[in-house]
Amino acid sequence: MAREQSSYESFIKGLWRENPVFVQVLGMCPMLAVTNTALNSLVMGLATLFVLMGSSFLVASLKHLIPKQVRISLYIIIIATFVTIADYTILALLPAVHKELGAFIPLIVANCMILGRQEAFASRHGVRMAVVDAAGMSAGFMFALLALGGVRELLGNGSLFGVDLFGPGFEPWVIMILPPGGFITLGLLLLLFNWIAARKRAFLAEVAATEREML
Repeated sequence: MAREQSSYESFIKGLWRENPVFVQVLGMCPMLAVTNTALNSLVMGLATLFVLMGSSFLVASLKHLIPKQVRISLYIIIIATFVTIADYTILALLPAVHKELGAFIPLIVANCMILGRQEAFASRHGVRMAVVDAAGMSAGFMFALLALGGVRELLGNGSLFGVDLFGPGFEPWVIMILPPGGFITLGLLLLLFNWIAARKRAFLAEVAATEREML
């Protein structure tokens, strides 16, 4: 039971407590560059999930065979292998989306979140926990991508995943699908996330203070 709880906490921390975007502020390049539509955000999130989970699985499986002197180089090679698979898969299945994402799919190799999880977690834990951690971090990253991409497409095009929601009378906020819209939306989402986290900390502190008074 303790092991299951540990796995659950390892997954949940990537979604909220250690969210790679809203808490650790990692992966800002794809966050601002590819989130002009929800579909682009979803595809980038799925590609990142595939790369992070695959590389974490391999690194955790081979950690005892990887010499410490060359571990970073081998981590990058492993990550690049999965990025190549993801790149060609998207090109084959979704060529239009692949064209829009452009160089940002190969640049997943340089995403410090992915390399950081290999060094900080996958190389120090078993396969099961490494995959759970990768799934949580990937889910947290995808959640942030979809939140940003959904808001920008909704306000910038009046649609979501290409489906028109407001009809011909809607006046799009063109700035939202341009680079400034990405910065504005990300700033507002960071503000909202930090406000929620602060309210939660204040509530927990109030509960703790009440319990101490009762004792």
